[in-house]
Amino acid sequence: MDEKILLNYSIKYLSKYDTSKNNLKYVLKRKIYRMKIRDNEKNYLQKSIESILNKLERNNFINDKRYLLSKITYLSKSGKSRKYILNYLLKKGLDRKDVEFAFSKFSENNLDWEISSAKLFAKRKKLINSSESYEKKLSKMARAGFSYETSKKILG
Repeated sequence: MDEKILLNYSIKYLSKYDTSKNNLKYVLKRKIYRMKIRDNEKNYLQKSIESILNKLERNNFINDKRYLLSKITYLSKSGKSRKYILNYLLKKGLDRKDVEFAFSKFSENNLDWEISSAKLFAKRKKLINSSESYEKKLSKMARAGFSYETSKKILG
């Protein structure tokens, strides 16, 4: 077994999904674990993951900053809150400082993105014209990660 197999798997994976460096590392570790090879070969492949990730990063297959901006844009247009997006990106293994910087960069271009995202969430969950109590609507917005002030603006 050599690392070409893992490199080809990585490239095939990246052709389907955009991902962060740490998430790809996790995917490769799972792939090695599932392989039907001897333990010493698995150990060798585990050690070669870093070199594969560095090659991919040098050739711009993996770019965490690009991934951050694309995910923030996609999730905000899907009606997700800032808290949800932050937790999602941290779960993918991205650095908190990089995520905060990407949020500030995104907020410069899209000033009221969280309000429009909250409107989309409320519309999707049918909260605006619903006959539910105001508290239930607020609690749904809060569980989705929207602040009290944002929820009040949307629900009226």
